[in-house]
Amino acid sequence: MEIQIGVIGTGSCDSEIDSLAEEVGREIAKRGACLLCGGMEGVMEAACRGCKEEGGKTVGILPGSSANEANPYVDIAIVTDMGHARNAIIASSCDVVIAVGGEYGTLSEIALSLKNCKPVIRLCSRWNIEGTIPARSAKEAVDMAFEQIN
Repeated sequence: MEIQIGVIGTGSCDSEIDSLAEEVGREIAKRGACLLCGGMEGVMEAACRGCKEEGGKTVGILPGSSANEANPYVDIAIVTDMGHARNAIIASSCDVVIAVGGEYGTLSEIALSLKNCKPVIRLCSRWNIEGTIPARSAKEAVDMAFEQIN
């Protein structure tokens, strides 16, 4: 089965976080994994864009009731009509999570991932949460993610 890497982060971000998320997406695609995210804007769109630029596959777990809500780089849109509760699906469906920056929605995804015994790599996160693994670069974050799976 294909490895699924969750990329989580805020729905709006500055250019630094956007660049990091895009690079995370590229690195995931280079290694042949599937990128799983919330499918919206910000970190999610940047990561999907990077993944698609490298020929990778993206899945968006959407909070609303329409696949049209997905960013243009999502290959497979999963409509949940669950709002933030869709974070539980993301946390359960991935093999490992990379948090790029983030706000409280990201914090809930980190907590749910840890509760589900999924490794969580954090990049530019303002939270130093016990059980998460800090990374200094996008490449290092993806390298660490694959180390956690193997």
